[in-house]
Amino acid sequence: MAFSGVHRDRGELRIHESVEELSTNLADYIADLSEASVKERGVFAIALSGGSLIGLMGKLCEAPYNKTVDWAKWYIFWADERVVAKNHSDSNYKLAKEGLLSKVPIVPSHVHSINDSLSAEEAADEYEFDIRQLVKTRMVCVSDISDCPKFDLILLGMGSDGHVASLFPNHSVLDVKNQWVSFITDSPKPPPERITFTLPVINSASIVVVVVTGESKAEAVHLAIDDLGPNCPSLPARMAQPTNGKLVWFLDKPAASKLQSVQFCE
Repeated sequence: MAFSGVHRDRGELRIHESVEELSTNLADYIADLSEASVKERGVFAIALSGGSLIGLMGKLCEAPYNKTVDWAKWYIFWADERVVAKNHSDSNYKLAKEGLLSKVPIVPSHVHSINDSLSAEEAADEYEFDIRQLVKTRMVCVSDISDCPKFDLILLGMGSDGHVASLFPNHSVLDVKNQWVSFITDSPKPPPERITFTLPVINSASIVVVVVTGESKAEAVHLAIDDLGPNCPSLPARMAQPTNGKLVWFLDKPAASKLQSVQFCE
């Protein structure tokens, strides 16, 4: 690993020499979290995103993880989803099913995806209702300091504009406080209709991991992590800050190349 340390305000930084090394360490990290959560609670509630994240989780489908992880105890959610059919190429569900879920023995009824026959608003409302039922049965924990769900792990990617989940810069959805799941119909990236966890839910998680690779995202990583004073732009990725949990950044060296005050190990 090129660098591992804790930033004063922005969580733990894990910077990797290569995407290959990042993928291996990410699989290790998720497997360890799963084991600890299953030991403590009997279940592991994890929320995924789309983009390159699923590919970077691919080593979980390989030995030893495909045999050592207690897949039957996993409950799968999505931190955001595109409101398209499940077999559509833009579907985060399709991406996860093809890249991960179909390759490991996860219980089908533990996979909680959106109803793709509804409008964005209806899908968001129904998804929140479903999560509320699982909080009641404690399959998903509840936050110690609010009524929000407390996922064991929320995995996020980040766009070059600094968006996480489907929380885009300067969008009104960033201000939603009284819902767990919201929706947008005007995404700056296609497709326009999406559902997304709100910031209060993301920031109630036990652990939030943000995975970013590539030089094209180096500026956004710099703006999301470095201390830039009062004039720092309010990127959604910078607003991801678990209140009572842990924030961990998994970066490769190109993505971390504009970070200040990080000395790489030679």
